[in-house]
Amino acid sequence: MANRLIQSVAQLGSLNAALYACDRVLRRLSGGRWALYKYQFLAQAVGAAPLCGGRGARIAVRLCRSLHELPSGYPRPAAVLRARYAQHACSLAAVRHGELVGFLWLLFGACQEDEVRARYLLASPHSCWDFDVWVRPQERLGLVFPRLWDEANALLRARAVRWSCSRISAFNPASLAAHASIGTVALGSATFLRCGRWQWMLATLAPYFHLSRHAGAFPRLCFDTGTLPLPPVPESPCPTSKP
Repeated sequence: MANRLIQSVAQLGSLNAALYACDRVLRRLSGGRWALYKYQFLAQAVGAAPLCGGRGARIAVRLCRSLHELPSGYPRPAAVLRARYAQHACSLAAVRHGELVGFLWLLFGACQEDEVRARYLLASPHSCWDFDVWVRPQERLGLVFPRLWDEANALLRARAVRWSCSRISAFNPASLAAHASIGTVALGSATFLRCGRWQWMLATLAPYFHLSRHAGAFPRLCFDTGTLPLPPVPESPCPTSKP
């Protein structure tokens, strides 16, 4: 138990580790009706240079614009996928030897959060949302992640998108580290406490605080990438351990 606590603090920092522990306790005591979420909002510049330098050609990445185009074994509930397509989101799916090994989602315009009640807005037409970036666990040191982003960047450049924004759980250090490896800029953070039908939000950006008592009430957080400085290019964005 002590080792697990030390590891959590090392990975998340003391504040996020305490919030994560609080979330675990709330869920256990309430049977899942109460929960605590903390999100980090990041932006990454749409790159022109390939991350993989031509490697990873055996990983095919396909654009899936509808439910029936998704590969078999897609690890998300059908209701969640239908809601995403209703917002006009699209998925890039990475397949190797006929098996799904990773995916990410892109959304151009406003994004309705599917874990808490919140709506995310983009001030610039040259920005988009990326979310739910997933790589099969045994592939996470390989080329699946950068291959997905090579294809995503090509798609975004064709649409004149300069920045891709992400909402990442502050309790997911692996995802935060993966995004940091390809260069990100912090946009802010928000913490949500859900207690049955009630929800509280505390954020570092307007409206800063919000109380929601029913499904139709939710905060709107707006992100403007128009004045962001370009981040430094990472020295080695693509791993070299696997083909």
